[in-house]
Amino acid sequence: MDQNERLRHASSFGAAAVAYSTHRPNYAQAAVRWALEPAPGPRVLDLGAGTGKLTATLVALGAEVIAVEPDPGMLTELRRSLPDVRALSGSAEAIPLPDACVDAVLAGNAMHWFDMAVAGPEITRVLAPSGILAGLWNLMDDQVEWVAGLARVSGSAAIGPRDTPTGWRAETADLHLPKTGAAARFGSPEQAEFPRGQRRTADSLVATIATRAGMLVMPEHEQHVTLGRIRAFLADRPETARGEFTLPMLTGVLRVRRL
Repeated sequence: MDQNERLRHASSFGAAAVAYSTHRPNYAQAAVRWALEPAPGPRVLDLGAGTGKLTATLVALGAEVIAVEPDPGMLTELRRSLPDVRALSGSAEAIPLPDACVDAVLAGNAMHWFDMAVAGPEITRVLAPSGILAGLWNLMDDQVEWVAGLARVSGSAAIGPRDTPTGWRAETADLHLPKTGAAARFGSPEQAEFPRGQRRTADSLVATIATRAGMLVMPEHEQHVTLGRIRAFLADRPETARGEFTLPMLTGVLRVRRL
């Protein structure tokens, strides 16, 4: 994906902010605890915070959170749902915070949108010595047969390589590392995966998939056809055809410590 296409996808979420807030999963507390485990203090920046899915988990764990989000629609929804959180307009490439002011920088399903050539030095600037940089991604567990079938039927615009564990490991192996010189200021990366489940219905799972960037930028007719194909698949599977079911998921975490 070239720079223009990346920006088009990254900026697509605002129009679907309410649906995103309603249907996207939150983050496993065990995964967030692991991401923060070596941080020297409680001050956390949620960077590219979206509607506050990760922010809410950080608040529940007692962190002192500042949320930064570039999209006005997403930021409005975050402020509505978490009115007590300090939520600022800004981006990974232009963080509106002073130097060395946070102990950890976390990004939930967002780091792959960052231009690390610019964001890397900015993250390094706001992160205190020995601070933690971590990316978290919610993944569908395609080791489960019906989930693998769903991924095949959906197509890469709906469930891309980064949305399943094997693809995520390959696609995001170095995205947490700042580029161009700043990388030398960080230690070796660590990776962990945390199994979890999300209660879904066929309708709510389709609604969740519809909030993915590849779907949001898709022409309306093509989107309609793709979502119809997904609905038909879910209606035919015994695991998903009737009422609620558990969607097998993992939260994948990549973390690195500033030296």
